[in-house]
Amino acid sequence: MFRKHPVLALSLALAAAWGPSAHAGDLVVSAAASLTNAFKDVAQAYEKEHAGTKVILNFGASDVLLQQIVKGAPADVFASADQKAMDKAVEEKAVKPESRVDFAANQIVLIVPTDSKANITALKDLTRDDIKRIAYGNPASVPVGRYTQGALQAAGLWDAVQAKSVLAQNVRQSLDYVSRGEVDAGFVFATDAAIMPDKVKVAVRVPSQTPVTYPIAVTARDAAAQEAKRFVAYVMSPAGQEILSRYGFQKP
Repeated sequence: MFRKHPVLALSLALAAAWGPSAHAGDLVVSAAASLTNAFKDVAQAYEKEHAGTKVILNFGASDVLLQQIVKGAPADVFASADQKAMDKAVEEKAVKPESRVDFAANQIVLIVPTDSKANITALKDLTRDDIKRIAYGNPASVPVGRYTQGALQAAGLWDAVQAKSVLAQNVRQSLDYVSRGEVDAGFVFATDAAIMPDKVKVAVRVPSQTPVTYPIAVTARDAAAQEAKRFVAYVMSPAGQEILSRYGFQKP
């Protein structure tokens, strides 16, 4: 019923092959799945300004990407969807701590299919008997899942929602489950919901217990360290921030 998501498939394939094949002049950026659309544009704009550099993008759940890096997959930049994954990256000496900076912010939302008749207007509606399946990222490895768990625990609804859970391996898989009508509702970032306005709609904007901020850092790999620093600087520049804003990301 739940078909494998292409971003997940890519992450698994890259993990098995020790990451993307990088060559001289390549810059490998491993970034959270929720950054997929925005970072494709960022990479394209960066390449135009830096002739001779090819940006290779690797998207997936932040924790999965980190494990790829720790196990030796080539990556020059790591962009996470939460602080916990980046904290772990620092702990594992996978990134250069002094290069770490917050570059974007987001919001958690509860979405439903556009043709849903469930009339979900509050988180407590998820406990109703007619709501059978709810998608969210696995809190053990997916930032949006950790934010979701925190919000539901604060609302006293975690146990009830967890009993109906359909765990996603990254935020885009949760989005796909809802867009295909395979679940009654799902938790994603606001920026993810915005890319499928014809298939999903926001039912509830969810207050997060911790700020939804995205850190980025240069990895410990020295092969393209200077280029990696330039890419991070571009993400933080007015041009990079304008692209992120276009996709709904907020200032950190």
